[in-house]
Amino acid sequence: MRFLVLLGLMWATAVSAQDRRPSHCIALAQVPGIEYLHKASFREPVDTHSVRISYISHASFLIQSHDGIDVVTDYTGFLGATTLVPDVVTMNHAHNTHWTANPDPAIPNVLPGWGDYGLGIEHHLDLGSMLVRNVSTDIRSFGGVEEKGNSIFVFEVAGLCIGHLGHLHHEPNDAQYAALGRLDVVMAAVDGGMSLDVPTMMRVLKRLKAQVVIPMHWFEDWTLSAFLTGMSDDYLIDNDGRSSLTVSLRDLPDRPTIKVLSPRYLQDP
Repeated sequence: MRFLVLLGLMWATAVSAQDRRPSHCIALAQVPGIEYLHKASFREPVDTHSVRISYISHASFLIQSHDGIDVVTDYTGFLGATTLVPDVVTMNHAHNTHWTANPDPAIPNVLPGWGDYGLGIEHHLDLGSMLVRNVSTDIRSFGGVEEKGNSIFVFEVAGLCIGHLGHLHHEPNDAQYAALGRLDVVMAAVDGGMSLDVPTMMRVLKRLKAQVVIPMHWFEDWTLSAFLTGMSDDYLIDNDGRSSLTVSLRDLPDRPTIKVLSPRYLQDP
């Protein structure tokens, strides 16, 4: 009941906010998921009503809409042998593998996941076909805790709600779950040590109920294997060696699926 009340308050706040497109992820948080696709070079056009997600490295992904919006998560300043300048980059500052102090000045929208110490930051970037927003969480910092020092970024595009959990260090509370809303696709750190421990991350993912989970932030094969083994009773495992997939609302899998992507830096043809 408390969760439903919080959800209602979040939705009412979003609707009443001036000059803002309300989040359909929050509005549809109680609606089950719908249906997923495959591959393609990051330079090829994205199918209409679809989103392409390419795993670059560590916690960095390229998210592309059908109308040409390019977003990079946990941007470090290096994407590979490419001239691509993203329209949006997001960053978290737990470690330098999640951000850069010198982002390319040609990038129009640079969104840090932190603000002044302990105060967090709020983003609500409306790009027309894509809405980018964040939910602040805490991070461990120099033996202590930095409140609101991390952000879970949510990308609302092509009818999908795509979440990047960032360097998550604790299970979200009810208000944070409510602010996230319904998620169809989630990128989750599965290292089991530097971010959340594996049992807690499993609990978070099962509560989010995303139809597609993409593991990230793993350092050795055994780390990834431990996560996949722990989730195999509840999720299908799809590990075909590809570095990208194309997702659409109409093609999400019928059963929750962990889609393992192989990290690969971008390379122009």
